[in-house]
Amino acid sequence: QVQLVESGGGLVQAGGSLRLSCAASGSRFSINAMGWYRQAPGKQRELVAAITSGGSTNYADSVKGRFTISRDNAKNTVYLQMNSLKPGDTAVYYCNADYISFSSDKYLEVWGQGTLVTVSS
Repeated sequence: QVQLVESGGGLVQAGGSLRLSCAASGSRFSINAMGWYRQAPGKQRELVAAITSGGSTNYADSVKGRFTISRDNAKNTVYLQMNSLKPGDTAVYYCNADYISFSSDKYLEVWGQGTLVTVSS
């Protein structure tokens, strides 16, 4: 069983920056793609950014040029550097990972518990 632990959320003023981290832990697994999603009050969860094991990335149009996703495969950790934050970025941010479990020989998906990012105007 893989678990994701997120950190780095908090309160920041508009124009500021935050860096989110998400570390995967467990045994007998290999992470494929990792990503960040967010859910604002009253809205559906949406993809913010994703990165493959090979380093290919994709971003939501609303964050292109402001957010950067990266990962450290040796640490099974994904990061989201968020710059030029706007009040509209306020949401709970969730980490997501697709992985293969060598114990069950299955491709599985796991979510983190979420971390709140609040951007004040």
